[in-house]
Amino acid sequence: MSRRVGFARWRSDVPSGGNRYDEQLTTGLRALGVDLREYAVAGPWPTPGRDDLRRFEELLTHEQHWLVGNIVGSAAPETIGAAVEAGRRVTMLVHYFPADDPNLDPVDRRRLATAEADAVAVASDVVATSAWAAAEIARRYGRGDAVVAVPGVDPAPLSDGSVRSGGPAQLLWLGRGSRGKDPLTVIDALSQVRDHVWTARLVGPDDVDEGLSSQVRDRIVSLGLAGRVDVPGPMQGRDLEAVWSPTDLLVHSSRSEVYGMVVSEALAHGIPSLVAEGTGAVEAQQGVGATFPPGDADALAAALGEWLTDRALRDRWRDAAARQRAQVPTWAQTASAVFQVLER
Repeated sequence: MSRRVGFARWRSDVPSGGNRYDEQLTTGLRALGVDLREYAVAGPWPTPGRDDLRRFEELLTHEQHWLVGNIVGSAAPETIGAAVEAGRRVTMLVHYFPADDPNLDPVDRRRLATAEADAVAVASDVVATSAWAAAEIARRYGRGDAVVAVPGVDPAPLSDGSVRSGGPAQLLWLGRGSRGKDPLTVIDALSQVRDHVWTARLVGPDDVDEGLSSQVRDRIVSLGLAGRVDVPGPMQGRDLEAVWSPTDLLVHSSRSEVYGMVVSEALAHGIPSLVAEGTGAVEAQQGVGATFPPGDADALAAALGEWLTDRALRDRWRDAAARQRAQVPTWAQTASAVFQVLER
């Protein structure tokens, strides 16, 4: 394929699953022969100003065929509609739902819900990063033809874990420190299982919401968990791999998740997970672990308590995760799914 496609994408300054998805997709599409031209879209998206919208409108005149991340596209339905009306092809890539973002003002969230519905309606094609997201697009916006392209996972070594070698259970929470990711619920749940033997790490960027980060550290101290819960900040590469290796269980408390790449990454390491029900993270979990109601520290504590005290349950989850490693999606499959849309 020699088709030229422009990719209009917004990059977060903080390491994120969305950034990684876009980078891996770009590499994969080029490997499949797509002449993909990246266009960085700057500005406070998805809440742009007039100048930002004007620059995006002008940008869409540069190519005939576009892939647009919905962090940008959800705020510019008129621009996308005008481009399609002018004969250009615009494929929307839906990473998340801005209307669900607790970091946005409620007024902006309501406005974006309407704007994204309009953008999805006029886009030439829609790609969703999970089956859950595709179902939500159909439910919220009435468009039932979104193509699913779930995030891939890099090959990873099987985690050794800690429990099986006689050590304390090692729990991991991995994500950016935001209210949507909800680390406080995890800390509150851990305080209810303090009588059991475990240690925990909360890993990820802690400068997204400095007030929340301070609250997390204060809560750990006030609940008497200092020394058992470590908050090392962001980690990548070998440092992060060294965290995965002794981990026995991933605790993923995100209240609104389109897919949950970290859950799939845990599975690639043979690690089961506890995730919030009703989110896309359940899809990434592939049935290996259990769920709890979002934000419900009592329910999470009950699930943790059961896992900590039931050796047979721990072994079943661990063995299932080891078997399921072979079924995690690859980035080549992600690129192939999007390629099929661009080929149409």
